[in-house]
Order: sequence, then structure tokens, then C-alpha cells
Amino acid sequence: MIEATGQTRDLAALTRLAETSVELILQLQDPSGGYPASPTFSAYSGFCWFRDGAFIADGMSAAGAVESANGFFDWCGRILLDRESQVIEIVAAAAAGSPVADSRMLPTRFTLAGDDGDDDWWDFQLDGYGTWLWAVVQHSKRHGLDLARWSRAIELSVDYLASSWQRPCFDWWEENADRVHVSTLGCIAAGLGAVADAGILDAARRQKAHAVNASIGTTILEHGLTDAHLAKWLGSDRVDASLLAMVSPLGVFPATESVGSATIEAIDRELTVGGGVHRYLSDTFFGGGQWPLLSCMLGLAFADAGDRVRAFEQLDWAAATATERGELPEQVAQHLLDPSMKQEWVDRWGSVATPLLWSHAMYIRLAVELGVLEVIDA
Repeated sequence: MIEATGQTRDLAALTRLAETSVELILQLQDPSGGYPASPTFSAYSGFCWFRDGAFIADGMSAAGAVESANGFFDWCGRILLDRESQVIEIVAAAAAGSPVADSRMLPTRFTLAGDDGDDDWWDFQLDGYGTWLWAVVQHSKRHGLDLARWSRAIELSVDYLASSWQRPCFDWWEENADRVHVSTLGCIAAGLGAVADAGILDAARRQKAHAVNASIGTTILEHGLTDAHLAKWLGSDRVDASLLAMVSPLGVFPATESVGSATIEAIDRELTVGGGVHRYLSDTFFGGGQWPLLSCMLGLAFADAGDRVRAFEQLDWAAATATERGELPEQVAQHLLDPSMKQEWVDRWGSVATPLLWSHAMYIRLAVELGVLEVIDA
């Protein structure tokens, strides 16, 4: 046992889990570059999300797995280029004041081959297109890469988001399609802000990205706060753990500033029990359990705020959810918000998604931040 941050913990075990998490993601990444959300879970198998995948790629990039992240961003680029005419149509319709229907907007998830899914899904979500922009810029900065490799896909994403950012859409959890979600706006702002300063856009797009980024910031401050912290959606008085990403790793509202700090405190107070973080208080998905990836996001926020003790506590909690095979689940049933709903979801989709690659990626990201995992060469 090794002493760290005032508490005895097995740092070697934490490191091993981070290393095996990197290996697991490398093994499961598809030759196309897409990351399967979960290889065996019935509703996720064979699909990759822009949002989840962007956070996975960021974790792998932070760990030094450069080619893995490159492969995912190449996958994103091909999907966007294949749909260039669709993006142009969407942008033109919005400019003409007759936006296309939600069903004609870009999907949130794709098959690993890059095709649209052929089943019903809650598909219109904007956040992933901002998150991938943020992640690819961070990756390029971290490893000194030329963004020109993805330039046209970046341009299409900027045009798409700038034309549509004010539209209601499904949130991270495929819910509440009639709302404008603060986490969605934050993902868009993070992406547009990152590419606007990355030297990859022409003058007109750079100006547009800066303008939309500023408008989103104003919109959130005027309509997306409750009790001085970020709210679940515009006009809401609720909190949602997806808002943690706005603090860290996206950095839209830094942990050391008032809104970020208040958001950390609200989520820690209202949604965290013993280190495990719930999505939101009325969650019933698989009974409304606690999500390791959200606990790691809270750990990143604590780390950014300078509280390494709390950050390590979050890493410890997430590590404790791993199976004997070292696989991290989507959620655990240690503290269900609505136990009566668990079986309904098991009957519908089977057991909780395990492993969930996004859980492993956020664990990696926090482990790197805390120095538990050294950057590898993969």
C-alpha cells in the first residue's frame, strides 16, 4: 500500500486498472476507427456515438495512444464528408428561415462502418458535433498534430452547429427533446471556441464560431443558471451530472470560477452518494444507479479546483466498480433512486452495459490527471 493525498490506497491497483483500460479500448476499437460504445450490450453493440467516442478519444490521447485517437477522428471525418450535401442543405434551410425537420438532422450515433442506424433511436442530438471538435483540437495541441487532416470535416461541423445551436434536441441521455440543454450548449461552445482559436478556419468561419460561442455564453448566463450554478436546461431549476463536463474536461466554466465552483458543489450535494454520481434525481434507467464515468468527471472537476483528496476519492470509487475481469460498467446498483424500475430495463435490454468504453476512458483521463497513469507510447 502507498500513501497518497493523506489516505492509504493501493496506487498499483489503480494504475493496473488504467493500463488495462487502455488495452481494452485498443483491443475493441474497430478497424474503421470507431469505438463500440459497449461490445455486448444489446442497445449499443455495433454503434459509436460522436459524443462518447470523442471523450474516449480524448482519454486515449491523454494516455499517449495517438494513433487510436487519430483513427477515431478519421472516422468522424469520413462520416461528415459522406454527408456534406446533407449538411449544406440543413445550413441553407436554416438560413432561409425554414429549418429541416428533426428527422433530417444528422444522427447522434452511427454503425462502426459509418452508416446510419436502421432502428428507431432518439437520434437528434447536437452535443457530439461540438465535443468532437473540442477533442480533435485538444489532441492536436497535445501531440503537435496538423488539423489540416480533418479540415473539411471541421468546417462542416462549424457550419452545422452555427446554423442550429438554438434548436431543442435530445440531451446526453436521449431524453427531453423539447428542451435546450445546458450541457448540449456547453459542448457546442467548447467545440466552436476550440476551433476558432486553432488557426484552421477561414476568417468568416472563425468570426462565426467566435460569435456563436459568445452568444451561447450569454444565453447560459441569462437563462441556464439556477441558484448561481448550471441548470439541466434553459429555464430549469434542476441539476444534471452531465453539467460536470462543462467544468472539466471541457473547461467552459472553470472550476476555480464562481459558476463552475457552484456547479461542482450542487452536483456533489444533490447527486453524489459515497463517491458515486447519479445522472439526475428523477432517473429511472435501470433503477437510476450511479455512473463511474460521472464520478470520474467529478474527480476531474475536483482536481481542477485544486482538491486532489476529493479527486482521488472519486478515482477510488470508480475503480471499485470494476468486475473481476477489470471491466467498468455504465452504472452500478449500489444506491438506486427507483429500484422498482430496474427489472423493466433488464427485461428490455439485458444486464447493464459492461464494459462501457466511455467509463474506461474517463477513468483513464482522471488517472492521467492525478499522475496514476504515465503517458504511454501506443
